[in-house]
Amino acid sequence: MQLVINSYGSYLQKNGDCFKVKKDEQVFEVSVKKVDSIMITTAAYITTDAIKLAMDNNIDIIFLDEFGDPFGRVWHSKLGSTTLIRRRQLEIASTREGVNLALEWIKKKFDNQIDLLTRLRESRSTKSAEITSYIEKLRTSRNSLDSVVSQDNNTIGMEEIRSSVMGIEGSGGRAYFEAISFIMPDRYKFEGRSRNPAKDEFNTLLNYTYGILYSKVEKACIIAGLDPYVGVIHTDHYNKKSLVFDLIENFRIWADETIIKLFAGRDVKQEHFDKLQNGFTLNKEGKALLISAFNTFLDESIRYSGRNIRRGDIIQFECHRIANGLIK
Repeated sequence: MQLVINSYGSYLQKNGDCFKVKKDEQVFEVSVKKVDSIMITTAAYITTDAIKLAMDNNIDIIFLDEFGDPFGRVWHSKLGSTTLIRRRQLEIASTREGVNLALEWIKKKFDNQIDLLTRLRESRSTKSAEITSYIEKLRTSRNSLDSVVSQDNNTIGMEEIRSSVMGIEGSGGRAYFEAISFIMPDRYKFEGRSRNPAKDEFNTLLNYTYGILYSKVEKACIIAGLDPYVGVIHTDHYNKKSLVFDLIENFRIWADETIIKLFAGRDVKQEHFDKLQNGFTLNKEGKALLISAFNTFLDESIRYSGRNIRRGDIIQFECHRIANGLIK
């Protein structure tokens, strides 16, 4: 389970082999064996004994800002695996081999989006024609990726390839979010993506969930021995976890689907948001609703490589698969 500290002024400490959380007169304890990560989303206190207990049990502590972006992480100082993985990662980062690997992830994102819109279309017969049009736009974007790197064209530079891929991603992304807005209740329709602060309720929820995903992908990279800062499409920038931005494309759909379900179930209320001068942010109740729904979605058992596993564990399996592929 993920231990979430979401109440202002909470106190996290160690009590034997348990984490103890105190807030005023309320006390909650959970065994260290039941916790795989700790997420702190508000101002709280934490003892060094609690930090050491987490480190000794490979439990990372993640700090999120008001928009859901991870701004810090406490993690043990050991490498997740052999340094050979990182060396190979650096070798392919600026090669066609690396681009081909990254294109797999982006195609997977498009496939996920097409699948989601196809499923949503089934229960929205009055909007079927419009949704079908958006699906076709996404298929066109996905197919465009195949022409970015062809075997008989070795004259295109890496920067041009990256620019082309990100342009295709941007075009497909606009069509996809237009489709999502189209199926939203009138009160919650939105004008494309907006970030920190989001200009609407949908993007407020989406940004926060993506932030949670970023932290999970980064952790999986570290455990698998991948360097979160060495990406392919998202290239090197100071203090930017480029590989995390590349890999998350495989998993963004989980955030999208969770939020769409919340709106479809009429679970999202105006009182879950605080209005800012130029946008919205989630309040405590909104964060609790979102984090609970997303963790429930990640805990569901699904088929992966011929067996049933927890959905959230796929991130780690995929990172190990990529790492193993680098050193074969």
